[in-house]
Amino acid sequence: MRAVDVYSEQPWGLYLARPTPGREQFHYLESWLLPELGLRVTIFHFNTGHERDQDYYLDVGRFTHQGGVWTSEDYYLDLVVRTGRDVTLIDVDELMIAVKAGLLSPETADQAVQTATTTIDGLASHGYDLDRWLGTSGMVLAWPGA
Repeated sequence: MRAVDVYSEQPWGLYLARPTPGREQFHYLESWLLPELGLRVTIFHFNTGHERDQDYYLDVGRFTHQGGVWTSEDYYLDLVVRTGRDVTLIDVDELMIAVKAGLLSPETADQAVQTATTTIDGLASHGYDLDRWLGTSGMVLAWPGA
């Protein structure tokens, strides 16, 4: 359980912002859960000396909303977006280890790869601009946190 400063629901997702006490690299994070896309989009507010060359960090997974309850399942595969420049697929090794350990089924791993490739394609076709790509689906992300 973690304290959350802000929750905001939209028809297409859930925004949350919270402090991250005890984390050396960052002190605050803001995330959007986007169930339709199978993505969690995060902005990390890094501590001095721990900054990273990234604008958005995307977790691939399953995010659902039913009966007022949000749930998430991380598929270990992640994407790092640098607006206007590129996107990098990371943690493929973690996905493979999870499948080998029986934590994810091969079918779920296949879905994770499909989600990642669809996301990479969408970003590339929109100049690596997450907002522009999401805007084509009517998703406008606001980041009112820290």
